[in-house]
Amino acid sequence: MAKILLIEDEVNIAKGIILNLELVGHQVTHMTEGDTGLEQWKKGQADLLVLDLMLPNMSGEKVLEKIREVDEKFPILILSAKDAAKSKVDCFGLGTDDYLAKPFDLEEFLMRVDRLLKRASWSDQGSVNEEEKYFFGDNWVELKSFKAKGVNGEIALTEQECRLLSYFFENEGQALNRKDILKLLGYNEETSTRTIDNFIVRFRKYFELNPKEPEHFISMRSVGYLFSKKN
Repeated sequence: MAKILLIEDEVNIAKGIILNLELVGHQVTHMTEGDTGLEQWKKGQADLLVLDLMLPNMSGEKVLEKIREVDEKFPILILSAKDAAKSKVDCFGLGTDDYLAKPFDLEEFLMRVDRLLKRASWSDQGSVNEEEKYFFGDNWVELKSFKAKGVNGEIALTEQECRLLSYFFENEGQALNRKDILKLLGYNEETSTRTIDNFIVRFRKYFELNPKEPEHFISMRSVGYLFSKKN
């Protein structure tokens, strides 16, 4: 399993995170301050960083900024009590890979950790590189720049659209259930599944030659959806 660096100054929260990460087999190094956490990251011993924003000595935003100056790809998950849209936008602008507001569901947290580790692994293998165009059919998607080209020309994608597309690309050919997709997008299980359907409707409009007979974003009855690169 993975080596995870946790920078979190709230001890009780940290204990819960460490316990759950270790239960699924991960090895966790815990730091409580921003500056010492950054120095620990520089040792190159972690596969993923879980980072709080409100830290002593150096803010999480500053830690994120410092890391992105030297490494644009290292997977980072922000955990923060700052649930305001501006904080999320600022952190994504600085280069975080994911953002989870406190309080959060531990199952969702573990799923997001797993997704980031899987994405990093696929990127290392050259499968889904966010800095390159991902091609399928006559379409392409560039996740890092939030841009795509579909059947009707270029498209400016939202952060949520890129997150879901990345998930589809990483799991190409596999049926994805609605529950996991909702968690990925930050919704609870009670959220209407029409939320997911609306994303799929948009993707089919963007990328399918005939949205009524999709070749890439395929419905799986009683399960969810499947992405197929081939047409």
